[in-house]
Amino acid sequence: MGDPREAAAYLTAAAEDEDPRVFLIALGDVIAARGGVSAIARKAGLNRGNLHRMLSGGGFPRLDNLARLLAATGLRINLVPLPVSPAKKRVVAAGRRAIPRLLVSTRGKPEGP
Repeated sequence: MGDPREAAAYLTAAAEDEDPRVFLIALGDVIAARGGVSAIARKAGLNRGNLHRMLSGGGFPRLDNLARLLAATGLRINLVPLPVSPAKKRVVAAGRRAIPRLLVSTRGKPEGP
């Protein structure tokens, strides 16, 4: 996963899983491919032990730490609206907002569905 676009696609697919641990496992894979936990923790300014614990399922990252980790791997968080089914379009038209989903993208131009 040396290519940032490949890593972004991999993490985006993992983020769509109902189990948040799937994303953490994928994030660990990307971190390993991008220099390892020690190097990425140092680059992100995070504690290596806490990063290990987080990736092993011992905790879930705060949004600011997730953003720092992704930035250290050359990625960033980008939110996009969920696709709206025809039945839900009436609800959205009535004034409710679509719920955004997580999309991980490379630095630069945001990617979307």
